[in-house]
Amino acid sequence: MEYDQVIRTTFAAREFTDDPVTDEALYEVLDTARFAPSGGNRQGAHITIVRDADVKRQIAELSRLGARRYLAQRAAGEMPWNTVDPTTLTEEEIAAARGVGAFVAPLAGAPVLLVVSIDLAVVASTDKDLDRVGVVSGGSIYPLAWNILTAARSRGLGGTFTTMATAEEPAVRELLKIPSGHAVAAVLPLGRPVRQLTRLRRNAVEEFVTRDAYDGAPFTLAPEW
Repeated sequence: MEYDQVIRTTFAAREFTDDPVTDEALYEVLDTARFAPSGGNRQGAHITIVRDADVKRQIAELSRLGARRYLAQRAAGEMPWNTVDPTTLTEEEIAAARGVGAFVAPLAGAPVLLVVSIDLAVVASTDKDLDRVGVVSGGSIYPLAWNILTAARSRGLGGTFTTMATAEEPAVRELLKIPSGHAVAAVLPLGRPVRQLTRLRRNAVEEFVTRDAYDGAPFTLAPEW
């Protein structure tokens, strides 16, 4: 599969066939993905491979809290888990969210889970003192996670980012014996998708790229005459 096709068709796969993901296939994916960049090339990432059905089920259960709030806020028309606008929902309303089981089911049912973590002691979090949630640290871990998904796509496999388990990070760290000081960045369910999507909907370049300033003119090419 050509590079452009991989990038344009790597979709969020959540339903998988019963086909196994062999160690050989998984090694190929990770051997390609490892060339992702990280701050200072310090490579503080760690991938924990989870195949045990009971551990996968526990990770799915630990994802319920995050999923419950996500679904409740989405149903109420809020932007789930955003750090700018506090939720108006009560704990009771969040607890009553519907569809949580189906939302976390891919974590229990996928052939394999990859738990992506990062050693915060080697990350340059240059935005840590700003009056907002930090995002820069993600630059040292999410390129690797994305490489995993694209490498999987190129081999007929698929997966998606899930982050609901991070709401219960201490319990996830304890379950998987992840050291203190390491952050859980994502859990990637991986398998052979039931359906292979080939067309994705994304904003056009002109909708999110501007010239010279945030409110500058949309970046577009002059028409050819």
